[in-house]
Amino acid sequence: MTTAIGRPLDASAKPDPSSRGAWRYGRLWRDVPGSLLFLLPNLPIVIAGCVIAVTILSLGFGLAILGVGLVIVVGGLWVSRAFVELEVARLRTTGLPPIRGGAWRSSIGTETTLGAVLAPLAGPRWWLAALHAVVVNPIVGSVTWGLTITWTVGAVAGTTYWIWADRLSAGSSSGFAELLAPTLDPSDALLADKLWNLALGVVFLVTLPLVLRVLVLLHHSIASGLFGARPQEELRAELLAERRARGAAVSAEAGAVRRLERDIHDGPQQRLVRLQMDLAAAERRLDTDPASARSLLGEARAQAAETLDELRALSKGLMPPLLQDRGLVAALDDLAARCPVPTRTELAVVSSVTLPRETERGLYFVVAELLTNVSKHADARRASVEAHVTVDQQLGSRLTLRVTDDGRGGAHLEPGHGLEGLTERAQGLGGKLVIEPAPVWDGVAHGSAVSISLPVG
Repeated sequence: MTTAIGRPLDASAKPDPSSRGAWRYGRLWRDVPGSLLFLLPNLPIVIAGCVIAVTILSLGFGLAILGVGLVIVVGGLWVSRAFVELEVARLRTTGLPPIRGGAWRSSIGTETTLGAVLAPLAGPRWWLAALHAVVVNPIVGSVTWGLTITWTVGAVAGTTYWIWADRLSAGSSSGFAELLAPTLDPSDALLADKLWNLALGVVFLVTLPLVLRVLVLLHHSIASGLFGARPQEELRAELLAERRARGAAVSAEAGAVRRLERDIHDGPQQRLVRLQMDLAAAERRLDTDPASARSLLGEARAQAAETLDELRALSKGLMPPLLQDRGLVAALDDLAARCPVPTRTELAVVSSVTLPRETERGLYFVVAELLTNVSKHADARRASVEAHVTVDQQLGSRLTLRVTDDGRGGAHLEPGHGLEGLTERAQGLGGKLVIEPAPVWDGVAHGSAVSISLPVG
């Protein structure tokens, strides 16, 4: 590549550091309003949080011997947490990255009402919130608020001093320049004073975005260090979710195996026992009563055909042939076509994602169970099976299958009922089952909507 006058352009030339620095300085100025919005009201908020938290915690500790004091202390911890979350929310105005909060865990079980109430007492993060509200934030907030006021007032007053200085003392000066040179003429002293204040104002103005950025960074670092999500916490949460998913998958598969065993015992096994008895009877009558033996053999052949059909039906519970041969979209379309309730499908996006065979099998049976519930319990005239893919920067791509109907509604999760088993199956697939608000049919919201969502890609 050459320039307009024919000189070669150096492709490896680096950007001018001065231009890059000017761009960064401009970005700091862009964040000044948000920083001021955080810093200027900070001291009143800090004082309010400190006073309220100290009052409630002191009262609670004083009455702790009576038992009710522990509940009051918990109230103080909740107040401290509220001011922490307010601080984190207010920091979003500064242009700094949002703080992802960690879990407010406790070593006290929350199975009982008392345990749920007193759980914050055994949570380290709760006590850090109290320390932040009572000690850390008042000290840091007072210093940063004072520096903010100093730099803001210094920048505004210094750069505008030459406008309103003449009105202070009717043309005379008692400023810094006159103190340095008392023999100066009053008008010269006033001019020198204006120049001095203007210089100071320019210095404050030029450094204002840098100082404000340092102050908000201090608050952001403290909040992030004390209350941000830590890598070990995220890893622990992922391990816990994986363990729950594995347990749900094992439970769901164990239930499926038990149902299959019961179906085989109640169906094909009984038919095979009868088939064995018919064949034995035909064998005994083969010489003495050929006509009766021939009739028994015909019945045995019919029993064998029925047993074969039933075994084929049961095998679909393991892996439906259509799903195995033509994929999930064709299998779901077939489900919708065989549903007694007229069912519309919109499944084109499913073909754009790649799913493991076991995941397809799990999704198939979840939708099959949901459509069965629609036909048995919903009293619906129509239904639909829809799929869509959403992309989130943090969660990644997710596939959602949604089954809706225009029936009487009322779908809910209840222990021991069908949707609970579907919830376990969804967790086993690494996703979740959600009962959504009633869908809109012909402009009116009624019926039920249940979706299963899981990560893909």
